[in-house]
Amino acid sequence: MAEVSAQMVKELREKTGAGLMDCKKALGENGGDFGKAEEWLRKKGITSAGKKAGRVAAEGLVGTYVHGGKIGVLVEVNCETDFVARNEDFTGLVKEIAMHIAAANPQYVRRDEIPADVLEKEKEIQRQQLRDAKKPEAIWEKILTGKIEKFYETVCLVDQLWVKDDKKKISDLITESVAKIGENITIRRFARFQVGEGIEKKKEDLAAEVAKTIGGQA
Repeated sequence: MAEVSAQMVKELREKTGAGLMDCKKALGENGGDFGKAEEWLRKKGITSAGKKAGRVAAEGLVGTYVHGGKIGVLVEVNCETDFVARNEDFTGLVKEIAMHIAAANPQYVRRDEIPADVLEKEKEIQRQQLRDAKKPEAIWEKILTGKIEKFYETVCLVDQLWVKDDKKKISDLITESVAKIGENITIRRFARFQVGEGIEKKKEDLAAEVAKTIGGQA
């Protein structure tokens, strides 16, 4: 598979509207040739997903998932029509997202939901770590960009790697579903509850337990 740079992936994503992982795979499978990569995406119906992204999605479902009576999730996933909301592929997608939230414990759906003060606090923490590591200030911003990207991938649902496939982000899962189902799909909001959350007690890594359980169902 050909070596593919981040810039190449970015350019193909901007041109086609396909997900980052799909663009990377398309370029790799086609030796870095943009024309062939775009054709590869079209054949799989992935580029059409980008064109649907601006359409209003006001129907959908509220999905639920409860793990062992200890972790519970509610998530609203929207589509364009009630017909699709009852579609087996769509209902399956909603369930997968609810299960992922239980396991991965995201804090926000997407990046623009992160409060400015939360983001700034994270940046300051990372700056302090760079100071402590005595890294040259001239390279701080470059390093900081990468660290904040990792922060997004930790706290934002759509940026997280899917617990059933660590080569695919939740945003890629949505893009593939849009291409397959033929309607715009968006995750609007979610709530995650964990028994005893916020109460001081012996720590139990329930999220890891959920991730292990769900991963075994792949």
